[in-house]
Amino acid sequence: QVQVVESGGGLVQAGGSLRLTCTASGRTFTTYFMGWSRQAPGKEREDVAGINLSDDTTYNDDVKGRFTVSRDSAKNTVYLQMNSLKPEDTAVYYCKFVTYGATTYWGQGTQVTVSS
Repeated sequence: QVQVVESGGGLVQAGGSLRLTCTASGRTFTTYFMGWSRQAPGKEREDVAGINLSDDTTYNDDVKGRFTVSRDSAKNTVYLQMNSLKPEDTAVYYCKFVTYGATTYWGQGTQVTVSS
């Protein structure tokens, strides 16, 4: 059994910052990719950022230069630093851990609300 828990969401004014944290625990597994996705009301879930074991990162064009993804593999934890937040960043943010066996574990989501 694997548990994935996100934290750090909340309400912030436009231009502000938040840091999301996501930790996986439970059954031991080897992760090769950790990432963040988001889903706004009435929209499909979209990828936001990701990082692999080589520390190669990928970003959605809408967040490049504002968001930074990082990881601490020893703690099975991935972070998302979000700066210069915009109202359009409002969404439920989900983290995921992808194993070498191509199994994906998702967190339950954390709400991020950016007021104008």
